[in-house]
Amino acid sequence: MSSLLNIGLTGLSASQAYLNTTGHNIANAATPGFHRQNVTQEARDPQYRGGAFFGTGTGVTGVERSYSQLLEGQVLSADSRRSEYAAYSQFISQLDNVLADADTGLTPALNEFFGALQNVTSNPTNVAARQALISSGETLSARFRTLDGRISEISEGIETEMRSTLESINGYAAAIAELNERIVTSRAGGAGSAANDLLDQRDQAIAELNRLVKVSTVAQRDGTLSVFIGSGQSVVMGNRAKQLELGDQLDENGRSMIMVRGNSGVVEPLAESLVGGGTLGGLLAARREGTASAQRSLGLLATTLATEFNNQHALGLDLDGRLGGEFFKIGGVRVNPPNSGVSVRIDPQQVSALTGSDYSLRYDGAAYQLIDIATGDPVPAAQMQVTTSGGTSTIKAHGLIFTAAAGAPTESAFVYPTRYTAGAIEVAIRDPRAVAAAAPVLASLATGEGSSLQVRQSGLADRGSAASGSELGLPALRYTYDAANKRFELDTAGPAGWPSTLDYDPAASAAGKSFTLEGPGGLQVELKISGTPAANDVITLADNKGGVADNRNAALLGALQTDKLMFGSGGQATATINNAYAQMVAKVGSKTREVQAGERTQTSLLQQARASRDAVSGVNLDEEAANLVRFQQSYQAAAKVMGVAQRLFDEMLAIAR
Repeated sequence: MSSLLNIGLTGLSASQAYLNTTGHNIANAATPGFHRQNVTQEARDPQYRGGAFFGTGTGVTGVERSYSQLLEGQVLSADSRRSEYAAYSQFISQLDNVLADADTGLTPALNEFFGALQNVTSNPTNVAARQALISSGETLSARFRTLDGRISEISEGIETEMRSTLESINGYAAAIAELNERIVTSRAGGAGSAANDLLDQRDQAIAELNRLVKVSTVAQRDGTLSVFIGSGQSVVMGNRAKQLELGDQLDENGRSMIMVRGNSGVVEPLAESLVGGGTLGGLLAARREGTASAQRSLGLLATTLATEFNNQHALGLDLDGRLGGEFFKIGGVRVNPPNSGVSVRIDPQQVSALTGSDYSLRYDGAAYQLIDIATGDPVPAAQMQVTTSGGTSTIKAHGLIFTAAAGAPTESAFVYPTRYTAGAIEVAIRDPRAVAAAAPVLASLATGEGSSLQVRQSGLADRGSAASGSELGLPALRYTYDAANKRFELDTAGPAGWPSTLDYDPAASAAGKSFTLEGPGGLQVELKISGTPAANDVITLADNKGGVADNRNAALLGALQTDKLMFGSGGQATATINNAYAQMVAKVGSKTREVQAGERTQTSLLQQARASRDAVSGVNLDEEAANLVRFQQSYQAAAKVMGVAQRLFDEMLAIAR
């Protein structure tokens, strides 16, 4: 009877194990990261009696998790990508709202400014109109600064979120390291089997860490998991965890770098390219592709507008007959480190060639290397003009003029041409009389019978050594047409240093011909004529000092609104200021829609991956309720076996009496 009693006892123990495990599953049905557990059992070794083998009952061999590494990996991958898109979307949406707002964007301020300029063109002697132009210029400058400041605020918000995210990463890394140690201990006390609940806790900690930054794991022989982020940076090895922090050290983009603090306390920078996925990856992408790019593009707009407007304004005369000065003031190109021996300035004649990129410049011992920091691509040598004279090298490229001591710098100098311009732009003039609305050159004609000669345009191309606020002092240049030789000839009594003849063949210049007359001090006068002159027709070019009602330079300034000034390709600009801003807004808006669509897609994929995983690992309460009934009946049946064994034993004792 003892054999039957033992068989019943083993069944009773097995049923109890099943009931305990089922109850544990039910209790943890809502526990994050919990995997359904199942009892494993096997028949005990049989005994040979009376010519046959008889079973001796069952034995519980363990409790296993319902776990699929493939499905868990799919959940982790989808969750990491969803978190990355969510973090990116949070900040790129803010940037989109700032730039695209119909009231606070740049377009209304630009239109108001050029509208005020149109009023000056209509009435150039009106001081009130001139004052309104200065006021609208200040409004436009303030709008640039406001947008730049708002972008900076968003960037600061990203960095604040990054610091918080790094603190959370450090917390989960420390928790995983501690769980590694506890799992090793549980394996030692469990005949090589780790506690399932500890494995669940560690997997959940890894899942939480994976939401913050994409992770990969490698299982070790002792049951621990080594955890790596991004492209292979270890954060957990055994029971030791490294710490991540946002340090004070700046990278080549001028942004705070992520630093890794090892167990020995040594701090090393972590390249941004090695980190991806999760909230941290999304924040880095938002900082790199969102705010930094937008700030450079906005600065490019401010630089182009201010430089081109100043260039044209300098070629005009104010109400006092003096050459115009700067209308806008912008900060210079920033170079880091400041003591690199490199200075950089905008080439005023090549503004359209500016790209808005940041660069690193270095001399490698044989040639200068200019690298676009954002893309990592070198600027082709064919796009660089390098000259060396007197121990100084000058490099011209992409609308910039770099000046460095010959053979320097041996260490990279980082150059930020436009990133900080929008935050520093302001109006340079305060006196409305200083607005240079008039053209400094006045052309007049004295024509004979049958002449159709016309002056299409006259003005300055370059004022040379003449300073702002000074009088032009252009001498009268009188050119008489020699019909026989088809040219205009300067009067012999005219001033020296100017072209003596201007060739003009009406038959070959039906649409007209332009001349650039260069005189002493680098002064250059533009002249465009058309038509057929008669013999002895006279063109006189003179200083327009008294032309206070002249509006020709104001008209040229107003034309900058519709002139193509940006994105020069092969020396030919392709976009107006308004077009460039619209492209900037469209680019940010397109990226915003792309990121939001990516977030929705990854959310759907995550839901599908979780559903597939939960079908294997999740707790089904209906199934567990059925198991309770089944294992209760099993328990009762095993108890019944023991009861039968007891009655048989009692009857045998009664017979023996």
